[in-house]
Amino acid sequence: MPRKVILDVDPGVSDALAVCLAIAHPDLEVVAVTATGGNVVPRQASRNVQAIIEHLDPPRWPRIGVADEEQPLRTDGRELWGADGFCGATLGIAELHQQHPALKVIAEEIRNDPGGVTIIAGGPLHNIAAAFQLDPELALQVGHLIIVGGTLEGPGDVTAAAEFNMYCDAESAQRVFRSHATTTLLPLDVTSRAALTYELLSNLPSEGSSLGRLLRTLLPGAFQSYRQRLGLESMYAAEAVAVMSILRPELLVTEAMPVDVETEGMITYGATVIDRRPRTFDRPNMDVAVEIDAPAIVEGIMRGLRAGF
Repeated sequence: MPRKVILDVDPGVSDALAVCLAIAHPDLEVVAVTATGGNVVPRQASRNVQAIIEHLDPPRWPRIGVADEEQPLRTDGRELWGADGFCGATLGIAELHQQHPALKVIAEEIRNDPGGVTIIAGGPLHNIAAAFQLDPELALQVGHLIIVGGTLEGPGDVTAAAEFNMYCDAESAQRVFRSHATTTLLPLDVTSRAALTYELLSNLPSEGSSLGRLLRTLLPGAFQSYRQRLGLESMYAAEAVAVMSILRPELLVTEAMPVDVETEGMITYGATVIDRRPRTFDRPNMDVAVEIDAPAIVEGIMRGLRAGF
């Protein structure tokens, strides 16, 4: 039986790639894709989620949850992804007629199948924190929460201390980290080891498929942006790594650790604080990925996208 998944994302091409991979894979049932502000402002995130689903047009559409337009954000990802999140790629979409708030979609899907739904949190944790605040029991009813963000040992990417998703809304991150959800954290300095290269562009599905057309529209601009903005010949795909962590958990090594997020530091706001002391009185509250089989994960992503649906 396919594993039920909610993707809470802030698209961003890398988030779009993860949505494509999850929807295309027969071992996953994507019950919802919910939008959160982050890489783009909340309204644009909602439009991008709808655009991805419309262009994929899968046999079974997931529910779409729209972002909270009052969501606080300390920064956004327009420097890398552009104001539209897709590096200027044009995806015309229709307006949503029935706009269901992301936090309610998340809450309803968890209640419909307690313990049976995995959430991939690919962006700032505003929606997850809001859903848990709406109903504190939800944290205990999530089958598994996979959080993309934070750092294990390396520096941040927005500041010297903080990774983007944590820095955008450290208060929400802290509330989620302190909940009792079964959680795995995929830190930036671990997931970035599984970077995608230009080889991916020559191994995409046929242009005759909706998946192939969407990927061929989105990916070239993303690779170009990574080259121009970051000086890299590859593209990070942390959210797709999260999808692979469900499909192939043996490709990751995790350790149970106490983890929190700094919310008050003038210089360290958004920093992920992991207590790795050999003798600590703090109890572990989540599993943290410390190693990944990067080549196998990259191959799994490419194979999954080639298979299509």
